[in-house]
Amino acid sequence: MSVEKSATKRRLGAIMFTDLVGYTSMSSRDESSALELLGELKGVLGSVFSSHEGRIVKTLGDGFLVEFGSAVEAVDCAVEVQRKMGSFNEGRERDEGVRVRIGIHVGDIVHSDGDVLGDAVNIASRVEPLAEPGGICITRQVVDQIAGKVKWQITPMGERTLRSLPGPMEVFKVLAQPAERAGRPGGILDPHRVAILPFSNLSPDPNDRYFADGMTEELISTVSKISGLNVISRASAMKYRDTTLPMDQVGRELRVGAILEGSVRKAGNKVRIAAQLLEVDMDRYVWSQSYDRDLTDILDVQEEIAKQVAEGLKLKLLNKDVQVLEKRSTSNAEAYTLYLKGRFYWGERTLEGTQKAVKYFEEAVRLDPKFASAYSGLADCYLIFADYGWMAPAAAGDRARDYALKALELDDSLAEAHASLGLMLVNHSWDFATGERELRKALELNPNYGQAFHWYGTTLMFQGRNEEALKLIEKAMELDPFSVILAQSRGVCLFRLGKLEEAFEQFSEVKKESPGLPSIDFWLSLVLSKQSRFVEAIEASKHEIAANGNEPGAKLDLAFIYTLAGNGDEAKRILDEVMALKDVYVSPTSLGIALLGLGKDDEAFGFLEKAATEHDSNLLYFRSLPPYEAFRKGARWQELERKIGLSSGPAVSSRT
Repeated sequence: MSVEKSATKRRLGAIMFTDLVGYTSMSSRDESSALELLGELKGVLGSVFSSHEGRIVKTLGDGFLVEFGSAVEAVDCAVEVQRKMGSFNEGRERDEGVRVRIGIHVGDIVHSDGDVLGDAVNIASRVEPLAEPGGICITRQVVDQIAGKVKWQITPMGERTLRSLPGPMEVFKVLAQPAERAGRPGGILDPHRVAILPFSNLSPDPNDRYFADGMTEELISTVSKISGLNVISRASAMKYRDTTLPMDQVGRELRVGAILEGSVRKAGNKVRIAAQLLEVDMDRYVWSQSYDRDLTDILDVQEEIAKQVAEGLKLKLLNKDVQVLEKRSTSNAEAYTLYLKGRFYWGERTLEGTQKAVKYFEEAVRLDPKFASAYSGLADCYLIFADYGWMAPAAAGDRARDYALKALELDDSLAEAHASLGLMLVNHSWDFATGERELRKALELNPNYGQAFHWYGTTLMFQGRNEEALKLIEKAMELDPFSVILAQSRGVCLFRLGKLEEAFEQFSEVKKESPGLPSIDFWLSLVLSKQSRFVEAIEASKHEIAANGNEPGAKLDLAFIYTLAGNGDEAKRILDEVMALKDVYVSPTSLGIALLGLGKDDEAFGFLEKAATEHDSNLLYFRSLPPYEAFRKGARWQELERKIGLSSGPAVSSRT
């Protein structure tokens, strides 16, 4: 090996250039004082560089060339430098103060005999003069590296032509204050975090809105499978249907770097789809396209749009991405249209809507018996029937399992089917190990599937693994930031961890955003009861009954709260009223909880055993109720927990 090669090493690095503004004129006025100040300043900055793992390569008169192992360290260091400079200048006269310009670039560098060479060094030196005195200027390459990893406000400065470089470069300004204080939510915008907003329905028939919404949902599903992209989920994107807000404001509310929007016009078997991709930071469209196709070609259009999104965001598609995008779930246009209708009504989360969805999915699989996604849709419908109490859990769970297995038999790469099967195994078969495995498989197939993160989190929560659960639920919230269901689940997790104030704050926010959300009043009443605020707890529980149309489960929740407040007579009156109902499904868990509050432990345990036999998923939440900790320590409950696989950890913390 030659001496030259042994002294040279190439790698990726972050390079910072600094320059003292006005030092030359200061030196010409009083060289001795200027040199003294420079020495003092070098000591201050040197300690800041080293605290961020920065290596001073060399000094350049009154400036530094510093190398960092990561762009994050370089930017955080630059912010601290400017803050130190503010402290350094305190008490000095204006003409005695000094300010620093900082430029940062990341790229290939070459280590040669202690020096650092390469394009990254040259570009950083050209970027530094673009910074304002006391400012920080960075390149697009740095922005891409630090996206989602720093809290400082980043402002685009546009494209600039730099000396000795072939073309213009995008440059940005870093402000040494958190983005929230600057009035811009969420910090730096990740260029690879994408929102697909609801496509406008321009069809002559307003009833064709299902098609536009279905296209939106399918595009979200398709684009989310591209490696390297984070895609906001459907629920949060749908909040911006027909929005009049500026797109850059939408982008900042969703904390996305790119927005895909468009329109759909369906007339008979002809479809026109227009789509355009906006880069939020630069407030510019980087791609737009219109497609005039037959309905039979709709899946081809989705593939083309997904590929164009990747290209517009400068992402190289991997072979596996291409294979996924080119895969067709059905070649039957009519079946696909029915599937879109099913997903539209399933998204309503109402009894009538879910019943309609079942009919459309059933018709879709009749037309195409190998349509795996439609079977997955049926599985999702029956999970809703079970979890919302619209059907006996055991029967609904069996149907959900059969449809999910059928979907996976046809297409084992379907993330949605793996997730549905996982939830069914947890909620209705008490098979936590296999359910976890299916949910992990769903996330492996689609890392942007927020629903799977949520279901995986609740699975861990049921087992008492609350800290792990909280992380997964918060990950789901990153993908679906406006979901009140996720926010409620986060509150439940906080409650189980004994963080009552945080849980109350979370539930209160959900209540404000969605006052009619099923069970939000129950969780609020539970926290209030734990805080001995029984009057407020009872009011919240009464509101639950009003919001849910006198549903038996809501009435039993109020009976439970009355027992906590010491009003057994009122609790018994409600319990007798509910137990007298005929031909109405009532959760045996809810009956058992109310009976426990009245001190009827034997009768209560009979209902809890029935809940286990019927696979009533409400039983999994029984472990969240602190008043019954003593009962749960008893031999009967411990044995029941072992039978249903729930004996792996503490259910809820008693810490307040």
